[in-house]
Amino acid sequence: MSHPHPELGTPPKLPKGALRVTPLGGLGEIGRNMTVFEYGGRLLIVDCGVLFPEDEQPGIDLILPDFTTIRDRLDDIEGIVLTHGHEDHIGGVPYLLRLKPDIPLIGSKLTLALIEAKLQEHRIRPYTLEVQEGQRERIGVFDCEFIAVNHSIPDALAVAIRTPAGMAVATGDFKMDQLPLDGRLTDLHAFARLSEEGIDLLLSDSTNAEVPGFVPPERDISNVLRTVFANAQKRIIVASFASHVHRIQQILDAAHEYGRRVAFVGRSMVRNMGIARDLGYLKVPAGLVVDVKTLDDLPDDEVVLVCTGSQGEPMAALSRMANRDHQIRIVPGDTVILASSLIPGNENAVYRVINGLTRWGANVVHKGNAKVHVSGHASAGELLYFYNICKPKNLMPVHGEWRHLRANAELGALTGVPKDHIVIAEDGVVVDLIDGKAKIVGKVQAGYVYVDGLSVGDVTETSLKDRRILGDEGIISVFIVVDSSSGKIVGGPHIQARGSGIDDSAFVGVTPKIQEALDKSAQDGVMEPHQLQQLVRRVVGKWVSDTYRRRPMILPVVVEV
Repeated sequence: MSHPHPELGTPPKLPKGALRVTPLGGLGEIGRNMTVFEYGGRLLIVDCGVLFPEDEQPGIDLILPDFTTIRDRLDDIEGIVLTHGHEDHIGGVPYLLRLKPDIPLIGSKLTLALIEAKLQEHRIRPYTLEVQEGQRERIGVFDCEFIAVNHSIPDALAVAIRTPAGMAVATGDFKMDQLPLDGRLTDLHAFARLSEEGIDLLLSDSTNAEVPGFVPPERDISNVLRTVFANAQKRIIVASFASHVHRIQQILDAAHEYGRRVAFVGRSMVRNMGIARDLGYLKVPAGLVVDVKTLDDLPDDEVVLVCTGSQGEPMAALSRMANRDHQIRIVPGDTVILASSLIPGNENAVYRVINGLTRWGANVVHKGNAKVHVSGHASAGELLYFYNICKPKNLMPVHGEWRHLRANAELGALTGVPKDHIVIAEDGVVVDLIDGKAKIVGKVQAGYVYVDGLSVGDVTETSLKDRRILGDEGIISVFIVVDSSSGKIVGGPHIQARGSGIDDSAFVGVTPKIQEALDKSAQDGVMEPHQLQQLVRRVVGKWVSDTYRRRPMILPVVVEV
């Protein structure tokens, strides 16, 4: 198994007749999935998703792939293939299309409908090509065939990319549910046919590679939901991903069976479920779904609310309910169902929400105490089965953290893929398929690009470090007026602290030290305001550290008169 090294340099020019694969997101992380394929000077992108921020990224809304390596090559892009409609695979598309709005989008009916609705908010009208399983399309120099795969959203597709350098197959996210709610199985027959032709490079979903066995069928959740609905005394509030159509369908079926009405809460939930219903992916009995404004007219035991926030997102409906910051107030006897898994890194946020809901008297049902979720990703048993069918000549685990990628690589090796034909890469690592062998040849820039409000890419790691300091240690501002000719203090120092836990009156202890340092500086002829500010920062910082063992942000302002 090969793996990247820190000393990897810029990749060489792509040899003639070779296929280059550059993941710009989704490796070493859960989210931000994006892979660039290059052949003959032309590019094909598979997916363009987002990653959601963690606690150490305060104020950030979304994290995008880094488009730097393709920014000067937008005219070389033949299209963007979208494997399915989850945010971690389509959420970055609007930001890429801002750079060039006419890049074609290729995907299934539901996937394109979801991204078109999102692009409408960005005032972008995309060029689209709707495809379905079994279809084969020539996209520039790339011959693409689309294969049905089962996932936690309808209409998911894998894509086989044929070039003269060989065939690469990107699975997207998939599992092998043998009893799917919509009857749409992962097409193992198609993968077997591709295997007979020869899969030169398989890029396979790694998210559940550490989990033994097989994922239970989605329909197993129905009986658990019925039990919860049968025992619920008041309102039922369900939190789910806004695109998990299969899960919402089971909620609707249970609500209909137990005589409850359903209201969707949250813009993305209302939008996505409206799209799924209009396209026939969501079967809604007449009169079942009502506007949230009409719920006050219904008894509590006839109400179901479906909202976002299953990952503890601070601005999502469920988090706001837990914080008493939403028009819907949790009352004792309400039942809350978190119908999703925990994305790694979100555990603390989710448990905060669960505790908040429990505090107000809700009965919270989640994956930890009831079987209200099954994964949308193939477990180890399914992956072994899959590799024995595909028989790839080279394997590149994708879509997962490092532990997932490693586990997936081990599974590939167990099924007979030679270890020197298994490539474990990370974001930005460039892999070339040359003469039937995949190998790492270099690395390109693929860092985090932060979206903060309307700002894209303006927030840096340094900015985030400052925010963390402000959040953890607070800020101390020091205002001083000095005589421009003598350097003597003629006003101040005025010192104020915010969030540091230090009372303003305590700064009488540091005032003489500031005075002494500035007097010495004046004697030495150092009177430039910026240098004086740095001097004040050092004096105050050392005093705070010695006295309080704290390291707040020091903001000195020196004004000359």
